[in-house]
Amino acid sequence: MRNKTLYLLILLLLVMVSCLTGCRTRPKIITQEQLSYDRPLLPGQSALRKITDPALIPDFTMASCNLTNLREAVGNSINYMGKPSSEQFFPIDDVTHARALASLEEFARLLDDSVTGARLNSVIREKFDVYMSVGCDNEGTVLFTGYYTPIFDGSLEETAEYRYPLYSQPEDLEKGLNGEILGRRGADGQLSTYPPRAEIQSSGMLDGQEIVWLKDPFEAYIAHVQGSAKVRLPDGTVTTVGYAANNGYDYNGISKQMIDDGVITRDKLNLSAMIAYFKANRDMVNKYVNLNPRYVFFRQSTGAPHGSLNEPVIEMRSIATDKSIFPRGSLTYINTKLPQMIGDQITTAFYDGFTLDQDTGGAIRAPGRCDVYMGSGDLAGKLAGNTYQEGKLYYLFLKDSQD
Repeated sequence: MRNKTLYLLILLLLVMVSCLTGCRTRPKIITQEQLSYDRPLLPGQSALRKITDPALIPDFTMASCNLTNLREAVGNSINYMGKPSSEQFFPIDDVTHARALASLEEFARLLDDSVTGARLNSVIREKFDVYMSVGCDNEGTVLFTGYYTPIFDGSLEETAEYRYPLYSQPEDLEKGLNGEILGRRGADGQLSTYPPRAEIQSSGMLDGQEIVWLKDPFEAYIAHVQGSAKVRLPDGTVTTVGYAANNGYDYNGISKQMIDDGVITRDKLNLSAMIAYFKANRDMVNKYVNLNPRYVFFRQSTGAPHGSLNEPVIEMRSIATDKSIFPRGSLTYINTKLPQMIGDQITTAFYDGFTLDQDTGGAIRAPGRCDVYMGSGDLAGKLAGNTYQEGKLYYLFLKDSQD
């Protein structure tokens, strides 16, 4: 009897210890429904937090072994930072314009000296301070999505086949010194809110300002969402249209309403599925795209697509963030999961790499959002459409002693 009682006491003690240990170590579970990735900063709160504990600084070794196109991307940021107009956006916290530029130049020297792998990781930890985005939860959680440059067939003239235009920036659209949309300037000189998408498309108010015509109405909408497009003309030449301005409205995605209406399921939601739906149901395009009041105007350009810094964006090296809270043009590092094509299947794998903060987007607001540029063409579009993962976003700046 004594042995049985002792056994039960020991068993009870083990159960209690197990429960206490489990309660203490069980990770906090946060569902996507609980997180608000677009949560704005609190008044006076910074988007970046300097990491002071060396143990919390990420290991850059793997990223330091894959440096493809990185030097070119760094050079584009240096070029931007060399323009006097870039100085007006600094400082952000303790990041001055001089410090941001010096950080880029030092990193460029390291690349030029062929410092890679573990050595580059070591030098970064020695010379650079590492800052982390506070994310949507003040714990660094950032939602990573993807964007790309589509390639569509189009024409410089309206035809029976090409009937859906992309427009240049209207003369009555007023922008501020920092590119912000002020509104529509009337004949009396007064500013008013610019019309939303539905009114612009139905009124014909922009007739005569067409840059190029596309054959599919949803392709035109994709160009608006992505902010640029390459257009293959009937003679085989390719022209690029890039972002010029917008009508001042916040971006409002259409996917939630499509899910609520049952035309597409959440587990099947991606850009390819949306394209297929609208090709089969062209009469439904306006119903959904007009839910997004934001309208984008374009300009013709040559060469590679350009981001909001008017510098070329580079596949897997350029990211888009909220430029009102992050130091533009800066050297960054991302740690997340990204899709990749294996054979004819898209899979998701862990990814870390150096990037440059060179663009922005209509849906990219607050410290909990980041868009990764995936390149141009159909494959890039598939990868971008399948990018939706949480991760961490870091910024690298020379230590004060290195300024």
